[in-house]
Amino acid sequence: MLTRSYRCQAIASTPDDGRTFPLGFHSTSSPRLALRWLRDRARHISDQLDPPAARPLLAWLHDDQAHEHALAVLASGAPYTHTVYDDAVRYLLTAQPIPRPYP
Repeated sequence: MLTRSYRCQAIASTPDDGRTFPLGFHSTSSPRLALRWLRDRARHISDQLDPPAARPLLAWLHDDQAHEHALAVLASGAPYTHTVYDDAVRYLLTAQPIPRPYP
């Protein structure tokens, strides 16, 4: 029997030159905890952006339908990614289900 853990990460990238910048990662045991971590990282990232650049992240933070969709995707065993663009920077918030043997 397999259970799942979830590997979450936040990444900033500059597509023009291909550089990536890790903004944090976390492992957790449920889709809900994975989404909570993604939301916390989105809040921290939005706090560091200029208000116009933060708007897409803030909109996602208040979008209950988007969160229900993310939970359904993760619970189905599929990865979830939310991407936000700010001029030349792309922010990716991802959660990846990782199968693991049941103890």
